[in-house]
Amino acid sequence: MDVVGVSKDTVTSHQKFKEKYKIPFPLLSDPDTKVCEAYGVLQEKDVYGKKVMGINRSTFVIDGEGSLLHQFNGVKVEGHIRSLRDLVSA
Repeated sequence: MDVVGVSKDTVTSHQKFKEKYKIPFPLLSDPDTKVCEAYGVLQEKDVYGKKVMGINRSTFVIDGEGSLLHQFNGVKVEGHIRSLRDLVSA
């Protein structure tokens, strides 16, 4: 199984994040948000009363042939890895 992270952050910020948190998988930079838009995770948010475009943190489980098996939206860190492990081990 391969794990890849994608966000609109820069390559430099990804590298610092990977080093700080010892992330063992690639983090891809999507500054023009084409990937985020394709997956439907770029959404309008209300931040302190101001409307801004932001990422709805999501996880997509995709099989080796490119078919979407499962989608988690609005992911919270706590408990997510357990939910993901339960799904892929079933």
